[in-house]
Amino acid sequence: MTPINIAIALAALLLAGVVFNPRVMKAPFWRATVTPLASIIGSGFLVAGPILAHTAGTQAWLAMLALCGIAYLFGGALRYNILYVEPTIASQPSRLTAGIERASDLALSLAYFISVAYYLNLFAAFGLRMEGVIDPFWIRVAATTTIAAIGIIGALGGLTGLERLEVGTVGLKLCLIGGLFAALAVASIGAVETGRFEWPEIEHTEGLHEVGILLGLVILVQGFETSRYLGSKYDAALRVRSMKWAQWIATAIYLVFILLITRYFTDGLPTEGGETAIIDMLTPVSAVIAPLIIIAALASQLSAAVADLNGAGGLLAEIFGQRVTVNLGNVVTAAVAIAVTWAANIYEIIAYASQAFVAYYALQAAQAALAAHRRQQPGLAALYGGGVVIALVIIAFATPVSV
Repeated sequence: MTPINIAIALAALLLAGVVFNPRVMKAPFWRATVTPLASIIGSGFLVAGPILAHTAGTQAWLAMLALCGIAYLFGGALRYNILYVEPTIASQPSRLTAGIERASDLALSLAYFISVAYYLNLFAAFGLRMEGVIDPFWIRVAATTTIAAIGIIGALGGLTGLERLEVGTVGLKLCLIGGLFAALAVASIGAVETGRFEWPEIEHTEGLHEVGILLGLVILVQGFETSRYLGSKYDAALRVRSMKWAQWIATAIYLVFILLITRYFTDGLPTEGGETAIIDMLTPVSAVIAPLIIIAALASQLSAAVADLNGAGGLLAEIFGQRVTVNLGNVVTAAVAIAVTWAANIYEIIAYASQAFVAYYALQAAQAALAAHRRQQPGLAALYGGGVVIALVIIAFATPVSV
């Protein structure tokens, strides 16, 4: 085995020994942290490098830092709502508070519609990549088939078994990340020692168009909001603390990863297969990386899609009461996801998903700003009000990546 392959194996095994330790898996803080963490570093981890290389070149790490900063602001609003708005909603909320919360649920369910399409299009792309297929038509066919199958299972109320995938895939993703980091670190050290370490010169979009594309990439760091809906399992203080740690860890992982892969950046995204470009980008590091990425992608995308499909179904049932069951909500979500799959390419889906989630964040930031105003905290009210403005700018000006 080469030193790089040895590093991958050792790092993955070491992390596996930690994350699959029964005591760690049962620890409430870890369980509360790993749910949002898995969502944040899920699909975004697979597509962030190639897309940011195309958009920001060697300044990709700064673009990622900006995205993580925006996400942390929205996360702050959600954490404030966990502490101060949730108790109000549980007792006697004002009409405005209840209305914003209802609109938030509707916005989040709509975001889930698009995210299911996003996850399962990536699932199909990585699955077909094993056979060397990158044709967008066949990716859409495979994604449609998968969405329809999961929708039917959801209609029959049989998603419980698929939901159990999340427990294993979280550990699998973290082990993969550890192995990748070890491989990239060993490769970088070797390049420095032999004088072959070079920072590439990359042409990329600039100006307002670049900013517009970056605004459409919020989906890469989305997922922290899941802590908001773990109230039946964990108290408010634990959810707030674990969400902070999830965002801190995810930010560190993204920044280190982007910096380590920057020297493998190439000009532009391919016209076909750009969503799986991470495989081509990192194959020079080690031949074993490609199958590891594909296996992790298949497992993580499927589990994330199932979680969001069930989340959308549950939210629709909650919003519309007895008129819509969770099972029917699953069918509606699957139908919309299939429509999105055929109406947009993967980069458009990423931008639309970002805008949809940001609409939810805008409502939650408005909720936090109003709560802070009532609690006579003008600084926080202004901060979260600023979050609303940022969200509206993203919704208005986010632009899909063009290749």
